[in-house]
Amino acid sequence: MTQPIVYKHSQSIALLTLLGGALPAVVSIAMLYTIAGLLEVSFVTRYVVLSVLLAILSPLLVQQPDVSSIQMLARRGSAAAGLLLRWVALLAILLCIGYVTKFSEDFSRRVILTWAVLTPVPLLLLNLVFNEVMRRVIFSPGNARTAVFAGYTDVSVSLAKRLRDNPEICIRVAGFFDDRSAERLGVQQESELLGGLSELAAYVKAHGVDVIFVALPMRHVQRVLDLLDELHDTTASIYYVPDVFIFDLIQSRTGEILGMPVVAMCETPFFGNRGLVKRMMDLAISSLAVLVLAPLLLAIALLVKLTSPGPVIFKQRRYGLDGQEIHVRKFRTMTVVEDGAKIRQATRDDGRITRLGRILRRYSLDELPQFFNVIDGSMSLVGPRPHAVAHNEEYRRVIKGYMVRHKVLPGMTGLAQVSGCRGETRTLDDMKARIVYDLEYLRSWSPLLDLKIIARTAVLLFNDHKAY
Repeated sequence: MTQPIVYKHSQSIALLTLLGGALPAVVSIAMLYTIAGLLEVSFVTRYVVLSVLLAILSPLLVQQPDVSSIQMLARRGSAAAGLLLRWVALLAILLCIGYVTKFSEDFSRRVILTWAVLTPVPLLLLNLVFNEVMRRVIFSPGNARTAVFAGYTDVSVSLAKRLRDNPEICIRVAGFFDDRSAERLGVQQESELLGGLSELAAYVKAHGVDVIFVALPMRHVQRVLDLLDELHDTTASIYYVPDVFIFDLIQSRTGEILGMPVVAMCETPFFGNRGLVKRMMDLAISSLAVLVLAPLLLAIALLVKLTSPGPVIFKQRRYGLDGQEIHVRKFRTMTVVEDGAKIRQATRDDGRITRLGRILRRYSLDELPQFFNVIDGSMSLVGPRPHAVAHNEEYRRVIKGYMVRHKVLPGMTGLAQVSGCRGETRTLDDMKARIVYDLEYLRSWSPLLDLKIIARTAVLLFNDHKAY
């Protein structure tokens, strides 16, 4: 569910929210008019135009609540700091507009500076008052809704705990209905188990229950349908809570396709704007790296050419996004260029590695040409490290979920590599440990996580005993 359950007084809350959205515009325009009058400056056309701009831009001052944190219940300190930051941003936008249009020269600097400094004071005070009014409305006794659960499962117990821990949702959990006994279920408090499923409809009618969460396992589809039939004679809101968490979910989220509800159970984390952010980060950082490291790249290329026979750049087939083959670039560090059906992994004292190659591999300098893979879009700076095609075909048969790591572009570095799972995979368990980190990266990706991995990689370049 992507939004909180509706409140009983949802219309009142909606009206108050609209009022809260209009307050910043009213206050800022009123302050502008008042200060101009006090400083004996005529409120002429230019100030009317500024007032219109304020009315248009004032939504910037309204903090939009998200699923996990409702603005009206935020800490006062953080709310005040957020409002001040948004006020500065609004002033910056107005300044840019004034600079571009040359309109700013027509204003009284004394009026504008006084207005800019003093307006946040009433904004903050009214924001505190408004938050308190919203808090009182939301937490009023008549606004709470009573809920029960059909099915005592891990999912229903978890949701009930979250509802109890987040009173701003205004859902009071009365208890659970399940055909199994309290002893078998391991119910902590006897009062939580209100009866069997056959008693649910009667309880809902007798106690005026507002919300019913049906949390029966998906294998009990017929029981769910029967239960819905029994509840049709009530006015309670009914929500089905699917037990999808029995699966290993990757970027799970709800949505719809042509009006039909769907639940994503395995999906790339780079959907919509997230993919754009990821790509822009890759292009910006890798392009800058190539420019800064150009002399080093040329020097290494020359040394590879002079110290051993063979190509400077070694290209190897690997699996990329969606399991498509890509060619990964590296400075050649061996006397061989293996890319067949069977490839032997490099070991610590591998005789195939050249003298220069040992230095390059020790500090991961052989990986630098992969910046060009990032620029051409076949790789990313951060992601699951690509394995040779031969190794992919070997491990995909014996490691569950192995190919899921290909839902994203492979990376020059990854969560597994900065978590100690780099280098030779001597056993199957070594590779399984690497895949665990790769899938965790898919589940928890954020731009900040990428930056942390890049920073940790930079530190490990000089102190990684697994680099050989």
